[in-house]
Amino acid sequence: MLTGYEKFKQDVYTLTKIDLNAYKEKQMKRRIDSLVTKNNAKTYDVYVDMLKKNKEKFEQFVNFLTINVSEFYRNPEQWRILDKQIIPELLEKFGTRLKVWSAACSTGDEPYSLVMALSKHIPLNKIKITATDIDKQVIASAKVGLYSAKSIASVPDEFKRKYFKKIGNSYQISDEIKSRVEFKEHNLLRDPYIKGNHLIVCRNVVIYFTEEAKEEIYKKFNDSLMKDGVLFIGSTEQIMNYKEINYAKKESFFFQKVK
Repeated sequence: MLTGYEKFKQDVYTLTKIDLNAYKEKQMKRRIDSLVTKNNAKTYDVYVDMLKKNKEKFEQFVNFLTINVSEFYRNPEQWRILDKQIIPELLEKFGTRLKVWSAACSTGDEPYSLVMALSKHIPLNKIKITATDIDKQVIASAKVGLYSAKSIASVPDEFKRKYFKKIGNSYQISDEIKSRVEFKEHNLLRDPYIKGNHLIVCRNVVIYFTEEAKEEIYKKFNDSLMKDGVLFIGSTEQIMNYKEINYAKKESFFFQKVK
């Protein structure tokens, strides 16, 4: 059994600026221990030394830490609410130049879904999404824009035909859609938040954080929204104290900034 996890957390923060204290410890430690063992490191110190000296191992570690499970139009019924209700209301309130942030965007499925969803309401050349993630590797993958059939299963047929090209067993998303998204590295627990957003989408990510970290993230999202802006969260998540932190609930997974 590996010992010295507290020191390891400090070493990881020094090395990556990822704060492991913000994650549910039992779950995260179990994942990390399996990776340390897989890399034949007998102790955390040996593994940290490995991360310092080997760029490939370092990238593997960051990629392993960040939970990258994503798909286009995940929970289609929620995207229908976004299409029929949320987007029209935002356009009516703020006009066509919406500022949209896809936070913890993983492999790009979500921001690209947002571009397609918005394209039903406004011309593509007026759409700009900022998409951020902590993991360089998934951002690189997002920029390539190559996806499995399973990943794009919920994409509306009209968009599958229009914006995806089959390459072998995979599907390449068109440059038309890719050009509307700007990808950046961002750590939700450490970095300054993008301000002045009309819509923030952050789904199925904060479930991995402690309750304290979740509340801090939701408060920061609130500060980042314009008044009447909307936060769209995942189907595995809920904001129990949403009124206390300045949100009104519009639908089950949509929260509007009150003032």
